[in-house]
Amino acid sequence: MAAEPAVPGQAPPRRVREHAPAKVNLFLHLVGRRPDGYHLLDGLVAFTRFGDRVEVTAADSLSLSVEGPFADQVPAGDGNLALTAAAALRAALAEGGAGASPGAAIRLEKRVPVAAGLGGGSGDAAAVLRALARLWNVPPGVDLHGLAARLGADVPMCLAGRPARIAGIGDRLAPCPAFPSLPILLVNPRVPLATPAVFRARASRTGPGAWRETVPPFPTGAAEGLLAALAATGNDLTDAARSLAPAVGTVLDALAGLDGCRLARMSGSGATCFALFADPPAAARAARRLRRARPDWWIAATRLAGWQPGDVIAAPAQDRSGKGGTVPATEC
Repeated sequence: MAAEPAVPGQAPPRRVREHAPAKVNLFLHLVGRRPDGYHLLDGLVAFTRFGDRVEVTAADSLSLSVEGPFADQVPAGDGNLALTAAAALRAALAEGGAGASPGAAIRLEKRVPVAAGLGGGSGDAAAVLRALARLWNVPPGVDLHGLAARLGADVPMCLAGRPARIAGIGDRLAPCPAFPSLPILLVNPRVPLATPAVFRARASRTGPGAWRETVPPFPTGAAEGLLAALAATGNDLTDAARSLAPAVGTVLDALAGLDGCRLARMSGSGATCFALFADPPAAARAARRLRRARPDWWIAATRLAGWQPGDVIAAPAQDRSGKGGTVPATEC
């Protein structure tokens, strides 16, 4: 996807704020493995109204400051993917003959737990790309999607920022034409899980193979239809994550026991799990009950970011399925 074109005669802003929503894997199946070791995925991702916050301000050089409840768990230097994304975009502009290298002071409010299966680092990098594209008046033709793909498999889907079926290693996206804004409860037992360790644990448990068939497209526009379809899916990394962090099982059991919970599942490689509700009051009651019972857990009550035909975002998602077709009008 290319950057949004600059508006002729309009000066770029001095400060831009962007939301970096938490990404949730509503289902995640492993359908194969490439020769280079990367796993092939089939899944459905959605984003929540809760997430990190990014602010970029015009400056002479690139810098990053991190604040928020999980600031002490992420680097504020070269090891931060958000800063890497900014440097990569600046380098791309320099290679394209854009003149003097722009700068920016990046402020990241880290509200999403780290190594939690919510795409936090990738979401931050994607938000920085979107924000800097506006701050720097990035010209049309700069391929933000390609740049995001080089940063990590999750960054392109976070850059698109809308519900989508994923394929390949997570880099092929088929956006959902419609999606409900369901109440969701995010819960993390404050146990970090590294994604490579979870994949290794699964391999040791299942051996080579054990791949799933791809799930056929299903309707996502109505809450009941979506919940029914999700019930027939799962997360293939759950058992491996539970073997490394038994607290994942404790969280899943607690969520499944909440009144009104329609689906309890782990997101990504964990350790964050979620519960979906069709009834907002039931979700609010469940959140209060769980906070009283487990004050030691990180709990966020929010909603999925819905999508309806005609909705637009700053950088429109593209069908990256590689199949040369279009997404069915009512399915994903």
